[in-house]
Amino acid sequence: MASQLGLALLLFLLVILLLTLLVFRRQRTPTLRHIAAFEALPDQTDRATESGQTLHVSLGTGGIGGSSTVSSLAGLSVLAYLADQGVAADTPPLVTVSSPTLLPLAQNVLRQAYIRRGRRGDFRWTQARLISPSPIAYALGAMDVLNHEPVLANVMFGSFGPEVGLIARAGAESHLIQITGSDDPTALSILYASTDDVAIGEELYASHVYLDRTPAGDASLVAEDLARVALILIVILLMFLGLMGAL
Repeated sequence: MASQLGLALLLFLLVILLLTLLVFRRQRTPTLRHIAAFEALPDQTDRATESGQTLHVSLGTGGIGGSSTVSSLAGLSVLAYLADQGVAADTPPLVTVSSPTLLPLAQNVLRQAYIRRGRRGDFRWTQARLISPSPIAYALGAMDVLNHEPVLANVMFGSFGPEVGLIARAGAESHLIQITGSDDPTALSILYASTDDVAIGEELYASHVYLDRTPAGDASLVAEDLARVALILIVILLMFLGLMGAL
């Protein structure tokens, strides 16, 4: 029974995805669900260019190869977007990481942004910094960056724990705009109360769709939202039928 239900759910999702793709073949730029964290990112690059400052991008205390892989990859998607914009405006972001597995990936994202802009020789490996594998030590190092570097905004996307409160407090004390996203409930409770715009849970995983805006990506995201609403309605209907004794 469970396998049949899973197969039916998979077919249901595939049908919604295919129908959404067919509809969006005529509408190239559909309206996506409002997520303030992603909508605020372009403005920060423009502000950094005008002020001559930079953005601090934190990829969190997770890494690649464990339970935090998906959230770390989402953080890299945000970095790729900001790096491309920043290099074009000569204000590349300053990146900090906690895991050695993320350092070469972050450096490569920055390097590729320079290559795309024809500025390979201007890239510096030190634009992405490994601070410490310890969450608390990483938070203290990120706080030092916010307090002593010419940072205009603090952008944090990835896997975090309670230590994120230290970084957010440093950003608040420096009067920085803070745009964040995580999938950890403890970190989200802190970020929601102390930062400006937060991508919550599964919103973080949609970063590449919101920032890249490809037809296939838009269709998949809208299909997921439609499927989520449909499933919620089905659950409510089944509960109602159960209460009425129809099941």
